[in-house]
Amino acid sequence: MNHDFDVVSAARNWRMEELTQANPSLVVSEFASDVLTTEELRQRLSKPVWKSLQATIERGVALDPAIADTVALAMKTWAMEKGASHYTHWFHPLTGSTAEKHDSFVTPTSDGSAIAQFTGKELIQAEPDASSFPSGGLRATFEARGYTAWDPTSPAFILRHTNGATLCIPTAFVSWTGEALDLKTPLLRSTEALNKAVLKVLPLLGLSDVTKVGSTLGAEQEYFLIDEEFFYRRADLVMSGRTLFGAKPPRGQELEDHYFGSIPNRVLSYMTDVETQLYALGIPVKTRHNEVAPGQFEIAPIFEQSNVAADHQQLIMQVLKNTARKYGLVCLMHEKPFAGVNGSGKHCNWSMGTDTGLNLLEPGDTPHENLQFLFFCAAVIRAVDLHQDLLRISVSSASNDHRLGANEAPPAIISIFLGDELSDILDRILSGEGGAGHSAGFLGLGTPVLPNLPRHAGDRNRTSPFAFTGNKFEFRAAGSSQSISMPITVLNSIVAESVSDLADLLQSKISGGTDVDVALLEVVKEVYGQHKRIIFNGNGYSQEWHEEAAKRGLLNLPTAIDAIPLLTDKKNIELFSKLNVLSEREVEARQEIMYDIYFKTVNIEGETTEWIAQTQILPAALSYLSEVSAVSGSKAAQGLAAELNQVTDELYEALGALRSQNEAEGGEAVHEKSHHMRDHVLPAMLGVRKAADKLEKLVSAKHWPLPSYREMLFVK
Repeated sequence: MNHDFDVVSAARNWRMEELTQANPSLVVSEFASDVLTTEELRQRLSKPVWKSLQATIERGVALDPAIADTVALAMKTWAMEKGASHYTHWFHPLTGSTAEKHDSFVTPTSDGSAIAQFTGKELIQAEPDASSFPSGGLRATFEARGYTAWDPTSPAFILRHTNGATLCIPTAFVSWTGEALDLKTPLLRSTEALNKAVLKVLPLLGLSDVTKVGSTLGAEQEYFLIDEEFFYRRADLVMSGRTLFGAKPPRGQELEDHYFGSIPNRVLSYMTDVETQLYALGIPVKTRHNEVAPGQFEIAPIFEQSNVAADHQQLIMQVLKNTARKYGLVCLMHEKPFAGVNGSGKHCNWSMGTDTGLNLLEPGDTPHENLQFLFFCAAVIRAVDLHQDLLRISVSSASNDHRLGANEAPPAIISIFLGDELSDILDRILSGEGGAGHSAGFLGLGTPVLPNLPRHAGDRNRTSPFAFTGNKFEFRAAGSSQSISMPITVLNSIVAESVSDLADLLQSKISGGTDVDVALLEVVKEVYGQHKRIIFNGNGYSQEWHEEAAKRGLLNLPTAIDAIPLLTDKKNIELFSKLNVLSEREVEARQEIMYDIYFKTVNIEGETTEWIAQTQILPAALSYLSEVSAVSGSKAAQGLAAELNQVTDELYEALGALRSQNEAEGGEAVHEKSHHMRDHVLPAMLGVRKAADKLEKLVSAKHWPLPSYREMLFVK
């Protein structure tokens, strides 16, 4: 098949004039038009009902079942006005994606007609089959009952399709016995744990007017776009989301001209369409641009409450994927769809905020406010040092293993970047040196014995997996395809533990007669001294850092299979249990699921590699070899035939080795199978790929069966 011709046809197949043009003037007025906002709901409810519901949404008061029918009626009326004919409990199972089962509002009546009906019982709870989702042994076919429960803290919304619309009600998903079968339930629990921990310390800091604290999040989403025509000619992309074969093209990202470059017309039109849909869903997307690798792009929203941000992140991925098809494109979310160029991450910008509008990781205008800021920074530093393993586990997957340590944040070793200025301040506090830092433009702490504090923490470090960026921490290790709920659940939990422990330490000092500001300074000094090893402002890609990290005693977990076993360590089970985030059984179930997904992911890749090599690449190579060998008397043909023959034999031998490993599987238990996949199947796959990629550079384009990197990365 001649792909040079296909390149031209692919570029011509899309016609912008056939698509609906976005109207920029409507963006502001239409923002959140498909969301049942609190204001919209307030206008549709009586004052007593609204106040009761508001107490649940804003203060976490238990939902009053008596108001459910009234709320359901208002929700149904609004949804039908928006064109919805069905509703669904929309939830986040442990697959990492979302799930939905649609029910119609239409209910038959005894006289043979029908009415539109939606009750409070249907709003609050539904009962999907829990045995067909990953549960790590929590559910089975003979014990399949599970419940979805309405989450009133995340607003209902409308999802539109070509022939209608559906009311989506964000929910939690739990088993009949009460265990969390989803990603939302632990996230909500961790948010409450953080709330309790921070409220415990705020009165000691003079902030007695705060009634609720939560984490905030803005998640940058990276993704690739390729032409749809190429996607369906690549069985590896269809089956596994990444290219299992592909020779390096003459040009990749070496010229560094794609990053922040001019956005191609088709892509920009696609982005505009995506943003218009997301605006209607109330998702505050702010940034769009070309990313580093050719064919790679990014979209980023501004900060939101973390539970809502997690819901919105899932919707962003869904809209990105669905909309691409309208433009003759396919959106790839895999962490490393193309070898040799940057993969895609999901940078989680995390902070803590109060219901009074205070960002607890924002330096203030007074010495006390800045000491308060340093207290919460110290709590995060302590949390990350004590729980490096949990942060690494939270981003562990077979797909994310392919990008770790490349030109992206390498989370195999978790460390914190603070910047030179903030590090200098903490070093001066630790040494008792005090005085000004070495740069101007900083906030003073009001006394010559204390150093000045920067309002911003200095430069950025893109090699750090966990970086302070002025008023938030950026966790750069999350993979582009994963849900952000697990990383944020871990962050909320470990910081909640540290804040609570430091609150006790601060209270003991104050109770002993120490002035609060002096006590704050002492706590910061002690914590920084104990956990300074986790701070690293240098090049995280360097071999020197690996050696230095080992000297410091930091964990180095290069693959998911190195990290996952640590999830059930005693300290981790105790952490989640005491905070009521996950029970021991729920932790064990998640470990089992992580192993299972890892095994199945690599198993699919291994079998797909074998199939493509056996049925497409090997026949193509033999066909071309036969054609070249038929040219008699040509020195060039003889030389090429010899080289083709050698590499084709290499492919055949590597294919046999892979076939043997695919058949072996490694054992009965899923963790044994996972280790087999990492230690034997992946290396065998690389052996097949190495030979196949050599052949791609030898075999005529007319014979080669797969679209090349040159075509997929550059045809836009």
